[in-house]
Amino acid sequence: MASRAPVASGRLLLGFRKWYYNMCGFNKLGLMRDDTVYEDADVKEALRRLPEDQFNDRLFRIQRSLDLSMKQQILPKDQWTKYEEDVRYLSPYLDEVIRERKEKEEWMKK
Repeated sequence: MASRAPVASGRLLLGFRKWYYNMCGFNKLGLMRDDTVYEDADVKEALRRLPEDQFNDRLFRIQRSLDLSMKQQILPKDQWTKYEEDVRYLSPYLDEVIRERKEKEEWMKK
């Protein structure tokens, strides 16, 4: 019985994550998680490094969500971004930018 507890808690945690993802509401506008990141200097550099097609897709999603927001509408349910389809497309670039910035700061201290 003790061996089943981690599996059950894992399913429970996944269920909570999906519930929270849907409660945030950005998926109802067709946005992905990385579309909602606050744009500081690191994020702007990561966006600059994105491939052009991913950057254009991001701009389209943001423009569409702004339009829907102004009209006080949401997308039809079949067009919502699903938890399973949401990929962290910006995270690898952002991690690289942060690592480079920290390395540069360490280098400047010496």
